[in-house]
Amino acid sequence: MLRRVAPPRRTFTRAELETYRGQEVPDLLPGPDDPPLRLLFVGINPGLWTAATQTHFAHPTNRFYPALHAAGIIERPIDPAAGMTDADRDHLRSRGIGITNVVRRATARADELTTAEYREGGQRLRDLVERLSPRVVAVAGLTAYRSAFKEPRATGGLQADPWGETEVWVVPNPSGLNAHDTPATLAEKYAAAARAAGVLG
Repeated sequence: MLRRVAPPRRTFTRAELETYRGQEVPDLLPGPDDPPLRLLFVGINPGLWTAATQTHFAHPTNRFYPALHAAGIIERPIDPAAGMTDADRDHLRSRGIGITNVVRRATARADELTTAEYREGGQRLRDLVERLSPRVVAVAGLTAYRSAFKEPRATGGLQADPWGETEVWVVPNPSGLNAHDTPATLAEKYAAAARAAGVLG
């Protein structure tokens, strides 16, 4: 599907967002002149706001970037609701941080995804990790991890089986719909994965 990017703004109507259904968002990964990838965060799939702005975790109620900042994983605030800047992307890459998704197509809600999409996305993620060899891959969503990797009894935190040399962590979904975690608990759990990756001391 041809990728479209909305002009920078902080509000969209529901009808406008619906036009981005099915779109994909490019992975945020290091370039040839960037430090090696140390910590790869993995979302479930792009929401419609993320697709419109071509920016991961972009919805104004999403707590991903505030949690990263509170944890010290990034050194300055990032407000992506109107679209991430090149300077924001460069800052993440300079810290050895990347972002991708299990499933690439945008939906309004994760429950619109099929089991087949999770499994296909899980294999794509394994292939990506094998190619890039980050120290840690952190999947932000327990249900997504269980579905993508046929691990119905998985729990949060460090998983028992690494993917080659890469540790696998399951961390909470930062969506505002996740009432089980606060910004403080998100920061704490993201920091644990970041310490394992060497992003934090």
